[in-house]
Amino acid sequence: MINVGDIAPDFSLPAILVEPLPSPDDGDTGAVTGRTVTLTQYRGSIDVLVMFYPLDWSPVCSSEHMKCAKMFPTYSNRLQVLGISVDSVWSHSAFAKAHQIRYPLLSDFQPRGAVAQQYGAYLPDFGFAARTAFLVDKRGRVKLVLHAEVPEERELEAVLRNE
Repeated sequence: MINVGDIAPDFSLPAILVEPLPSPDDGDTGAVTGRTVTLTQYRGSIDVLVMFYPLDWSPVCSSEHMKCAKMFPTYSNRLQVLGISVDSVWSHSAFAKAHQIRYPLLSDFQPRGAVAQQYGAYLPDFGFAARTAFLVDKRGRVKLVLHAEVPEERELEAVLRNE
């Protein structure tokens, strides 16, 4: 497991981002863009919350992401949230649109859970990541680790206290 003070391992994963449309009256929740995201692209400019989670669409993951999406928009100039699970970008796309998630969701799909394994957050018996988050500072060092059991939400307010 990666600990506070460690350099966070870099990664490069396919991601989706739902961007708001100019007019919300058309019934669509946003335009989906695909890209590749690396951790080091944020180094030197902004803190990053690397948020591993088990699966899109599960009740706790859905609830936690909706809470996170509401908590962190005002921190977008100080904190970048990156959600990471073993789901495909197609699942992430539908999940982000359904829950109005405006931060990137990254797919640790192939090889399954490889990035979660680097962080010590992969649960091989289940085939998905543990509910673990790493707050990484601008220098690339981990300054907070949040963990909760799979059926429980993390205390995301701890991120705000460590900002």
